[in-house]
Amino acid sequence: MTPEQIRLVQDSFAKVRPIAGAAADLFYGRLFDIAPQVRGLFPDDMAEQKSKLMAMLGLAVANLNHPDTVVPALQDLGRKHVAYGTQAAHYAPVGEALLWTLEQGLGPDFTPEVRAAWIATYTLVAGVMQEAAAQAA
Repeated sequence: MTPEQIRLVQDSFAKVRPIAGAAADLFYGRLFDIAPQVRGLFPDDMAEQKSKLMAMLGLAVANLNHPDTVVPALQDLGRKHVAYGTQAAHYAPVGEALLWTLEQGLGPDFTPEVRAAWIATYTLVAGVMQEAAAQAA
């Protein structure tokens, strides 16, 4: 990722942080709409899960300039997701739901450049998680 992409992701996430609860609601609502098969991987009460999602996103975004900080956490998360039943095919709808959520939350601030920066971020995050998951399986 370029320094400009990192800046765009961090600046846009700062705008999402104040609406974190609504963003998490939007994300999971969209995810379960486009990939209903993943609903069974999650608890009935999603409150804690939504909080974990926003915390992990915050950690990843804050440390894009410091991969040595975030990569071990993402690797651990990828390994844990194997035990939850997550499959490689699940990562695509998660990325789609994330981009859709950001578009809803940011409105006109979700420019093509911001979108591209988030795609780069998610590609990096999902890649690290999937690699760790494959090694754990």
